[in-house]
Amino acid sequence: MEPEHANELARRIVDDIRKVIVGQDGPVEEMAAALLAGGHALLEGVPGTAKTLMARLLSMTTGASFRRIQFTPDLMPSDVVGVNIYNMAMGQFVFRPGPIFSDIVLADEINRAPAKTQSAMLEAMQERQATVDGTPYAMSEVFTVFATQNPVEFEGTYPLPEAEVDRFMLKIVVGYPEESSEEMILDKVQDGFDAACPASYGLTPVLDVPTLAALRKAVRGVHVELRVRRYVTAIVRATRSLPQVALGASPRAAVMLLLASQASAILAGRAFVTPDDVKAMALPVLRHRILLQPEVEVEGRTADDCVRELLLGVEVPR
Repeated sequence: MEPEHANELARRIVDDIRKVIVGQDGPVEEMAAALLAGGHALLEGVPGTAKTLMARLLSMTTGASFRRIQFTPDLMPSDVVGVNIYNMAMGQFVFRPGPIFSDIVLADEINRAPAKTQSAMLEAMQERQATVDGTPYAMSEVFTVFATQNPVEFEGTYPLPEAEVDRFMLKIVVGYPEESSEEMILDKVQDGFDAACPASYGLTPVLDVPTLAALRKAVRGVHVELRVRRYVTAIVRATRSLPQVALGASPRAAVMLLLASQASAILAGRAFVTPDDVKAMALPVLRHRILLQPEVEVEGRTADDCVRELLLGVEVPR
């Protein structure tokens, strides 16, 4: 796929979603970047901020299949990946795939599921396959997980294992929209928009799954100069030397930052990555990959504060 065509398709995806979603331009761009880069994303925000709707719209504009899984404490791995059922007529077991066998999967409140169920998600996210009774089953070629978690409610939740958190390319913070945007939301509802009725969205697919797979390959082909690659490495290594950080980002973080920067370049209409692309994706890529010292958290500082600080200290290539 030619870079110009990839740029056009990427922008159409985002522009179409923005016709429906109001006041969440940043999260929409970041979710699109994760999808184009072939990564998964963790969405953090209070209920009612359109996290589910944004994931559904991404599937609609790309022609991808969509499944939503509501995670609960009693959710079993078989409820996610599927189960073998004995077929009396055939005289053998037949695999019935679970909801994870979809192009785009929304794992709603993923931190409410126990470790055993989350481990099933971990295999699917990392290996892009699910194993049932010793038999591996391949996922979709554009398989992408968007997982949500509530940042303020902890009762009945399980902390996500570090290994699972690290599999998410981006952690996207979805906040409240501006006052003018909230007014526009009510205007759209008054005009007939209904989040529960896809027919009211007024969207048609921009591409299909094979084209999305080709678009992902085009993203991987975006040129990244040596100086920019070294800039990515310097940023990730800087997380390990900050005194307020107990655990810095891993080499996987550098790979994720590189891929996300390539997607950012495509969305910006370029066939090459700039340092601005790297800086734009540094927060969502690194905020969930660094562990702060306890005393720093007590002071009220966040991972975002630390990432912004280190970006000021790392020399930008010119």
